[in-house]
This record gives sequence, structure tokens and C-alpha cells, in this order.
Amino acid sequence: MQRAELAVAYGQDPLRLVLELLESAGIASELSAGTHVLLKPNLVMAREASSGITTHPQLAEGVIRYLLDAGIRRITIAESSWTGGDTRKAFRVCGYESIAAKYGRFAVGLLDLKQDAVQTIPVQGTPFKVFRSVLEADYLINMPVLKGHGQTRLTCALKNLKGCIPDSEKRRYHAQGLHEPIALLNTIIRQDLVIVDGLCGDPVSEIGGDPLAMDRVILGKDPVLVDSYVAELMGYRPQMIEHIALAHRYGVGSMDTGSARIRELGNPRFQKIPRKDRSRLRRLQACISDRQACSACYGSTLYALQRLEESGKLANLRASICVGQGYRGVRMEGKGIGSCTRGLSSFVDGCPPTARSIYEFLESESGKRSDA
Repeated sequence: MQRAELAVAYGQDPLRLVLELLESAGIASELSAGTHVLLKPNLVMAREASSGITTHPQLAEGVIRYLLDAGIRRITIAESSWTGGDTRKAFRVCGYESIAAKYGRFAVGLLDLKQDAVQTIPVQGTPFKVFRSVLEADYLINMPVLKGHGQTRLTCALKNLKGCIPDSEKRRYHAQGLHEPIALLNTIIRQDLVIVDGLCGDPVSEIGGDPLAMDRVILGKDPVLVDSYVAELMGYRPQMIEHIALAHRYGVGSMDTGSARIRELGNPRFQKIPRKDRSRLRRLQACISDRQACSACYGSTLYALQRLEESGKLANLRASICVGQGYRGVRMEGKGIGSCTRGLSSFVDGCPPTARSIYEFLESESGKRSDA
């Protein structure tokens, strides 16, 4: 398969779709018996794929079956869930622990990257920390979910590599605005293959809860081209997504979808992803004062605000909810989320606090407002 080529398979059977794509692309010809293959799904949190957040386990199982048939006997499924998250729990809840048990006799294993050694690599004068096992793998298969994102509009192949860096580095990326460090990270880590789970991601938000049946799996070798294609499916010009444009500028890949060869297997119910109502997301985001917020705090706050709205208590929160590293050392009146906001008059502690503790805190604060 050439880098300027994409393949898309339509349907609802993850196992069949991914096997068809791999066979049609002739990926086995790129591998040898001793190749160590690392699969990097998106298991940002412990939620099943039906939520629209995480990579469907049957996609990973299909890749493993294909690799085993090709004679590969060193396969690692690796992930680091979002900051403060429990990767082992995500492996279990998302179905990957069962896959490892099923194929473990063929040297298929799970790696919680939070426990992995870290290697530091300078890029443009800045040290970038990356998990060593990712760098040492012979062949990296990136398996992101096609979904929206509250801070970057979408998340796919390029951003999914954030799971290959330690939590301290994730915080730094958010402090720097995400886009630039994500693009630079992709100059360090080479993706040999991208398999996008476009089965039922949430096209509005990275925290899920409103998935859309998109019934497709996308395969490509150029992560910039893949993300550009996905951006266009979602109604964006690739240039509108800053980390895509930067990665193109840094030579990671091409945004030129017009010149790419796109092979389609099967017939889609719809080509472009239907626009979903984003007014709720915008309404909830308007409740947040974001200063360099990490994904875990930001996403969990959105989730808590959703629950608060459903219980009819959101209107009682008149003031913005402060989230992010930009509030460190700031002393002021206000409601804060996470240890970075300890200087505020009221806050929920934790790095990150759980969505439940955030909800309970906001529920309590809304009660104070309504009683006033």
C-alpha cells in the first residue's frame, strides 16, 4: 500500500471489515516472522466502544488474527489512558484483557505504558519524552477512533499518539495549546499503519455519550492524509485543524486528499458524517473557563455538567467553572476543578478528580446557589 492511498470498508462487522482491508492492502508483505508489532488503540478511559469513545476490541482482534496468519508471534497492545486514568481497568472494561487471554499463547500481550521506561528526544530545542517501547517496536499500528474533540475539534491518528507519552508530558502539551506539541510528537514516532475505528464514534465530543453509527473502518499509511480525510468527512477543511496543518508543514505527511487514491469496499449509508447538533456541547463549554486544561479534567467536567443539566440543576451555576494549569497559584473567588485550582474559594481536589467527585461538587455548589 502506498502512502498516498486510503482504503475504506463499510459495514457493521468489525472483524470482517478489518480483515478485508488488511488483505486488500497486502500488509503481510511488509512483515517478517521476527517483526515486533505494537498496536496502539484509543483506550482513553474505561468505557466500552459502544459509548463512542474507545477502539472496538474486535478491530484489534481482527488485526491480531491477520498478523498471526502472517507468522507474527510478537504482538503487543499498548496504551496509556488519560492523565490519572487506570489503563489496566481500561484494558479490562474495553475487552482487551479478554483478547490477550485468548491469544496469549501466541505471545500477544498487554502493556500499560504508564509503567514503561521513558526516553527523552530533543526536538527544536525542547526535550520530548516518549515511552521507550513505542520507539523500539518494529511496526506500529495506530488504531484511533473517529470522533470529535472539545479542544481540537477532532481527534484521530495524529492526536492518538498522546497515549505514547507520560502524564507529565500530557500536561505540558495542554499548557502549550496541544496542536504544536502533537505535530512535533509525530515527527518522533513513525506510524507504519493507521486503522481508524469509524464504527460508532461520537462526532461531537471526546467523552462520548452520543455516538453515531458511521459503519466504516479506514486504513492508510500517512497519518496526516488519514486525518485530513477524516476532517473533510466531518465537514472541516484540514487547514482548520491546526495540528494537521502543522504536521503537514513538518513533513509528517500530506493534506492533499484530492490527489490521493481512495479505495472503497462496500457501499456507505452516507458518505460525509452527518452534522450533529453541537449546541449542547457549546452550551456546556460556555460554563467552563479553560486555561490550559488537561483532557481528563476538561472531559470529566463536561461529563459532570451533562449530568447536572439532565438533573435540571445546571441553571443554578451562574459563574464559570475554572479548569486548567493556568489557574496554578491564582487566588480568587470562584469554583475550580482539580489541584491546579486550589487557590480558588471553592474547588474539588485531585489530579485529576473523578467525574463523580466533580459532579458531586458542582451539585453541592448549585444547591448553594439555588438556596441563596
